Amino acid sequence: MNKKLIVLLLNLLFCCAMGNAQESQKSELQQRAEAAAKDDNGSIATARYMYIRSFEDYVGKGQTAQGVDCAVKATALYYKENYYKEAFDLLRRADQAITASNGKDSEKAALYYLTSKERMQMYMKLRKAANVKEQLNIMEGHARTAADENVKNDLLYNKAVYYYTFGLNAQGNAVFKEMAGKLTAKKEYDKVDEVYRTLIANARKTGNANMVAQSYSNYIVWKDSVSALKVADEIGALKQQIADNEASIAEKDSSLSSRKLVIVGLCILAAALAAALVLGGIVLLRFILLSRKQKKTIRMANENNALKAKFISNISAQLEPTLKKLDNRQPEVKALLDFSNHIQTLSELENTADVKAETEDTPVQQFCEDMMGQIRNKAKQSVTLVVNAPKMSVSINREYVGHILLHLLNNAVEYTPEGGKITLDFKKRSAHTCQFLVSDTGEGIPEEKREDVFKPFLEIKDLTTGDGLGLPICRQMALKMNGDLEIDPSFTKGIRFVLSLQVK
Repeated sequence: MNKKLIVLLLNLLFCCAMGNAQESQKSELQQRAEAAAKDDNGSIATARYMYIRSFEDYVGKGQTAQGVDCAVKATALYYKENYYKEAFDLLRRADQAITASNGKDSEKAALYYLTSKERMQMYMKLRKAANVKEQLNIMEGHARTAADENVKNDLLYNKAVYYYTFGLNAQGNAVFKEMAGKLTAKKEYDKVDEVYRTLIANARKTGNANMVAQSYSNYIVWKDSVSALKVADEIGALKQQIADNEASIAEKDSSLSSRKLVIVGLCILAAALAAALVLGGIVLLRFILLSRKQKKTIRMANENNALKAKFISNISAQLEPTLKKLDNRQPEVKALLDFSNHIQTLSELENTADVKAETEDTPVQQFCEDMMGQIRNKAKQSVTLVVNAPKMSVSINREYVGHILLHLLNNAVEYTPEGGKITLDFKKRSAHTCQFLVSDTGEGIPEEKREDVFKPFLEIKDLTTGDGLGLPICRQMALKMNGDLEIDPSFTKGIRFVLSLQVK
């Protein structure tokens, strides 16, 4: 992996740089050094000289942490121009200053960690793997002594730099997995998601095809695993909310009982307050009646929605015999028949959403080839059709999966221009998760309309050009199989639909 890519990723993971969190105000020398370093027309030698003077000035004042920071920056400017001997000498002086300082062992360890890290960077540039590994071991010892979580995390990042730089991808993946695990444990799912997406995007920019494939594969595995955690979190939050509501209701019930007793007592003790008590009783009665009325209204609304769905389905079923008597060669008649069938299918899927779809063992490669074969004669002559599926079997509902894939492939045929490409892929993401991916190189779907394509009855359409129910039906079928159908946001050369399924 490109070193610049690793550094960019680490900056995204933790937005604060390593070093002392509580620095004093910067000296004038350091400000001049930083200004020279930032100036595009400035001299590297001038910036380096000012940083070294800042280092010496800080150490002379007993401000070792600030001095070491300046020494490290000057070192980087040395080996930027390949002055490695001078760079190592300056780090040696920085170590001597740390040794002579009066700080705690943990504080000194954090500073030693910074100088060791800079040595590791130089050996990395020199491609000396053994020396890099040696410095990492030294850094690990300093990190233990420093007992600082930021230092430990930075050590993980630098291990990842080392592994990927020298082609140890398996160890690099393990380190990334550990980093993602830490963020996932803190429920910072969006940050992990952003890190993986950035890693994929930058790998593409650098043309590292191997890293793109590895990053995307790791991202999909992580996304599958974290989905279950999100669901568990949401269920836990809902349970807590229900428990809080029940406790609130119980408290209110208890309070209401107490108030009734007080009212009875006051009626006996003070007849003069009878009128006020009657008024309070009326208010209470209205509250109870209003609550009952609201519950009844909600129940009736749910029943009405169910009746509406059944009514629409019945109308469609009753119209079908009449429509079949008409000339179905007429586009309008055929469109009405298709619309009627789609409404019935969508209603049936929604009404049986809690019924589990039956599955059977299916040879994946042959199944995918059959799907592609059904659209082969429909595709434009110069369009390339590709199937990537292994010789294995999975337990799926053939009817639903076949319907979804055929619908997606037919859409791809319609929108893929001459010289384009249509691809059907199968991926086994984990022991119980698989994906069918249908992609084409057509013009795609605008970002703002991607979620709307899965929503039925969103707009009034000319039925002869389609009723817009195809993709909503496909998603309902996917949900019925305990899966999902979505558009891959990372695919930019057309459109890619991803059908994710839970399998045994």
